[in-house]
Amino acid sequence: MRNNRTRAISKELSRNDTGETGGHQAGILVPKDSSILRFFPSLDSTQYNPRHEIAFHDTSANKWVFAFIYYNNRAFGGTRNEYRLTRMTSYMRSNNLLAGDVLILSRDEDSRYNIDYRRRSDDVKNEDRLVLGSGWKVIRV
Repeated sequence: MRNNRTRAISKELSRNDTGETGGHQAGILVPKDSSILRFFPSLDSTQYNPRHEIAFHDTSANKWVFAFIYYNNRAFGGTRNEYRLTRMTSYMRSNNLLAGDVLILSRDEDSRYNIDYRRRSDDVKNEDRLVLGSGWKVIRV
């Protein structure tokens, strides 16, 4: 386990993240920002598309298993070179998450992963939202 792990991060969801655009993507893009990546388990970049399943627990004690993946096939002759958090569709649908809602991921003292969300402010309509940057933030706890 890495030292100085980030304990909590958040992501303001985009229309693409929630599937509102109708397009298909392989999960939420995770930026190559060391402070964000320190939240997740380490992945071995010498392996082809390494991944780690992570069990997250919501506020109702439900368990959700997502995959943290480094699509690194560029190093193996392909084109992709990105981190993604996948298998989140069921969680998003069951909580009716929409663009502008904020996903909150945290780890407690026992290194248990937790997930929660905060609804977007209703003063801005989804179609009026333009999220610049990745939408990810480190939460200081």
